[in-house]
Amino acid sequence: MNDTFWGEPISVYTRAQALADGVLVDLTAQARPYGFKIPFACTEAVWLSIQWTESTEARKPDATGQSTDGRLHDVLSLARMAAQGAAQAGAAVAEFEVLMVPVDGKAMAARTQMFRLVVSGGDQGEPVLTLMLPGES
Repeated sequence: MNDTFWGEPISVYTRAQALADGVLVDLTAQARPYGFKIPFACTEAVWLSIQWTESTEARKPDATGQSTDGRLHDVLSLARMAAQGAAQAGAAVAEFEVLMVPVDGKAMAARTQMFRLVVSGGDQGEPVLTLMLPGES
């Protein structure tokens, strides 16, 4: 960045701060068994679409058999396949969809949820992965 033209940044919000604030959720340990070797986080919105709590289950009219671990498995498995395709194409973004029972409401039928996996530079310029919903940046 050219500080003489733009001047000093007014503020900087780092990835570490976003993780500490809960704006990003660290999934590095969970993503490692799926072949991801660099830091992996998701946005809060993504986490809220994956997380399956007792209160979520209680809202549903019948037992769903859903769990956070199972839903995360589905997302990370499909993220890995999408990441491999993007890497072969030389792309920094992989978009993919997952059929998921919605967290909100009483719906029991799975719906398509779109995700974006982006590789970018972390706080020190190191490669990091961020899983987000379409429209998030």
